Amino acid sequence: MKKTIGIVEDEKDLNELVKRYLEKEGYEVKSYLDFDEASVHTADEDIHLWILDIMLGDKSGFDLIEEIRANDPDVPVIFMSARDKEFDRIIGLEKGSDDYITKPFSPKELVLRVNNIMRRTYRDTNQKLKVDGYEIDEMQRTVTDGTKMIELTTKEFDLLMLFVNNRGIAFPREQILEKVWEENYYGSDRVVDDTLRRLRRKMPDLTIHTIYGFGYRLGS
Repeated sequence: MKKTIGIVEDEKDLNELVKRYLEKEGYEVKSYLDFDEASVHTADEDIHLWILDIMLGDKSGFDLIEEIRANDPDVPVIFMSARDKEFDRIIGLEKGSDDYITKPFSPKELVLRVNNIMRRTYRDTNQKLKVDGYEIDEMQRTVTDGTKMIELTTKEFDLLMLFVNNRGIAFPREQILEKVWEENYYGSDRVVDDTLRRLRRKMPDLTIHTIYGFGYRLGS
């Protein structure tokens, strides 16, 4: 069964472009050009993910996510905005968004983010992940290479899952610290490099690429 995505974007050309890319990926897409049109459908149970523009005339995506969350607190939401402001990102997270992308963006990058969130949100709880020849059981927090169990520390496994759940997305060290070690960590960002070095040693076939001067990415 196809998953359905709701897009709310008042730039018609961008709305249609994103719609085409998502449909090519196999999703069913419902697109809306303004707040009022989308507001009528915020209670629709058949929408599995929302993509919301922040600026929607005299209303905003922040208003819309409140309506969506009132009906379904768990449906994923991605914000997109022409304003690359930390304030917007923080508000988006406080409102319960799952991701934030700044215009102009590559439609392929947006599709990649959608795929990662959909895979993470709607994964069968009994399903084991296969990555670069390794089998990962996220529920049991185990990794096996054939019949051999690979022993990972808590942070090594958390770091691994950050990359696995966001394949193809590059993360700077600061963002990895924030997501894996959380905001109350006050040590050096060298801990990211050290943990990744141990992870690579234990899982040598894992294709985590170093992006020099930036950070790391799993996959091509």
